[in-house]
Amino acid sequence: MNKDNAVSQQAQPTILSYVKDIPNICSLAGLACTVLAIYFSILGVYYAAMIGMIWAVAFDWADGLIARRMKGRVDGDRAFGGQLDVLIDIISYGVTPAILLLSYGKFEPIFLIGAFLMLAASALRLSYFSVFGLVGGKEYIGLALDNNNIILVFIFLFEGVFSVGSFSIILYISCLGLAALNVSKIKTPKLSGNPINVFALAIYTLAITGIYWWKLL
Repeated sequence: MNKDNAVSQQAQPTILSYVKDIPNICSLAGLACTVLAIYFSILGVYYAAMIGMIWAVAFDWADGLIARRMKGRVDGDRAFGGQLDVLIDIISYGVTPAILLLSYGKFEPIFLIGAFLMLAASALRLSYFSVFGLVGGKEYIGLALDNNNIILVFIFLFEGVFSVGSFSIILYISCLGLAALNVSKIKTPKLSGNPINVFALAIYTLAITGIYWWKLL
């Protein structure tokens, strides 16, 4: 028995061996964008945070597309990549919007409720997906979390039209609405599985980046 365990341990790959997997590199690049988005949200540089948020989605979609096209990936690679995606998703699409909401609300206690609900919905949504997966291999139950960032960076384009107080209410309501949709019974298609949608997201990402970059100047 001890000999079998020793052989099993020798065959088990190291943690860092998965870093060289290209889809995982994309996932970690998306995580880096998320860290920047959180950093700039805390500093109050929201336009820079928006750029980080949309690029997090772009890398998330890219890793899935690359993974599906790569040959020679074994089941262990897929399983590890799937777990890594789930863990990064809750940071990118749950933690980041929650911190954005708190920061824009000047960290007033009332915004803690919205931040918690957004995080709770994200955790529930991802847990449900981990257990049940896609319906028919094509559709999610509830709004997929990546839509949180895609929608929020669009909403933030209108931030300059309103006063800070008014837009904080709009942002709060938007976050609560997204949280409700994340855990709703609606069925939404897996957009990232279609190369055309990935191309459309690439165009959207570049456009959003250009707009917010111009706003930062």
